[in-house]
Amino acid sequence: MPAGHLDDGHMVDGHPVMVDVSAKPSTVRTAVAEAVLELGAGPRQRLVQGTPKGDPLAVAELAGIMAGKRTSELIPLCHPLPLTHLAVRGELTAQGVRFEATCSTNAPTGVEMEALVAASTAALTLYDMLKAAGHEMQVTSVRLLSKAGGRSGSWQRTPGR
Repeated sequence: MPAGHLDDGHMVDGHPVMVDVSAKPSTVRTAVAEAVLELGAGPRQRLVQGTPKGDPLAVAELAGIMAGKRTSELIPLCHPLPLTHLAVRGELTAQGVRFEATCSTNAPTGVEMEALVAASTAALTLYDMLKAAGHEMQVTSVRLLSKAGGRSGSWQRTPGR
């Protein structure tokens, strides 16, 4: 099992615990993630026309921001972080909608999970807003695109992977 949450002294009597980051210095950390929602013809048309619930993209972006702020309540071993920036942007593509979430903090641990939760929640929210027009939709990817800061430094996804 990899180092971290469940080994090397990070278990108490065989139970998982949140990793102690109290000795780690706070540094500026940023992460960018994406989620893609493919749309069939009915949901795409509903997106373009709008819904009785409001602008579907704007609602999905707001839901992503709200969820990103609550990541530690959703993912059991995530630390609650003081986010200094969180933005979610959705763009219509030939296949559907691509959401990109960018998170920043100045903390002893990274914001990758916050970015991933924000992007995926935006995609799921859009699904919810468009499902009355048909279920020809699927979330096809949720992935980290880049991260910066912390002990491991910067990382960028290789294009096409």
